[in-house]
This record gives sequence, structure tokens and C-alpha cells, in this order.
Amino acid sequence: MGIKILVSACLMGHAVRYDGRAKPLAHPALDRWRAEGRLVSICPEMSAGMPVPRLPAEIEPGKIADDVLASGGRVLESNGGDVTAEFRQAAKNALALAIEAGCAYALLIDGSPSCGSSFVYDGSFSGDRRPGEGVTAALLRKNGIQVFSDRDIDALVEAVARSD
Repeated sequence: MGIKILVSACLMGHAVRYDGRAKPLAHPALDRWRAEGRLVSICPEMSAGMPVPRLPAEIEPGKIADDVLASGGRVLESNGGDVTAEFRQAAKNALALAIEAGCAYALLIDGSPSCGSSFVYDGSFSGDRRPGEGVTAALLRKNGIQVFSDRDIDALVEAVARSD
């Protein structure tokens, strides 16, 4: 059956994003991996009990995902609400599922304060991006799971082919 891949549920077409929408990713490799039973889908935020829809959230300005994991940074909603505990729990849930399912890779939606792997928003809710990763992506990487963004699926395809 091959290596398993943890995938953001929104990329699989599930309407679980903060705005109640999906961000389906179409790619022949995803269709093949689905047929092979390799995909393990999760919305980290929903796994931690967050509703859909929910307020937009961003890692506070000047902080990074590692700060959030180490209790030195927060994830805040657009109204100032603190959802740090939920994002930490979401990351733990995703890691536990990945380990349980034997996932060596993760394919996560970029930009999310949870799943972002190459950029996140800057915490000002202005739409400005900065290089960085979300809390779930950071925790997965710390535990040896290779994380790829939706824009890097071709690199994931190559990595999976090398490991099969």
C-alpha cells in the first residue's frame, strides 16, 4: 500500500475552512493515492473542537509557530479572542493521527496559522503574508514528518516515489 500522507481536509474538498469553504486540490497523484488508501485527512482546528465557520485567526505579530508551541506566542482571532490552546491541541491531534496512521508526509494548505508550511499571515489581519509556518506544520516537522504545501505537490510526488 505504501507510505501514508496526512492531508488537510479542505484540500480534499471538505468545507472546513474558517470561512466555511473548501480549497479542493485536483492532482492525478491525489486521485491515485486516494485509490491506494494512502491519504489520511484531518482539519486540525475541527479536531480541536473549533466550529465552521469561525473567525479568522493569525499568529500574533512578531511571533512564530515555535513560540506558540513553547507558550511564548499566541494565536488570536480577528476580534482579539485567544485561540492558542485550540491551535496547540489541533497540532497535537494532527501529530497523534499521523503517528497512528504511519504518515511520513503531510500535504497541508499554505497560509493557515495551523497548516501553513511556507507562509502565514503577519498577525495584522491585513492580508499581508510573511515567511513561516503554522502550529500544526511546525509540530509535524519537529517530529520527523515532511511537510509540503498545496503548491509543492509535485515535490511531494517525487518524495513519495523515492520512498516507495
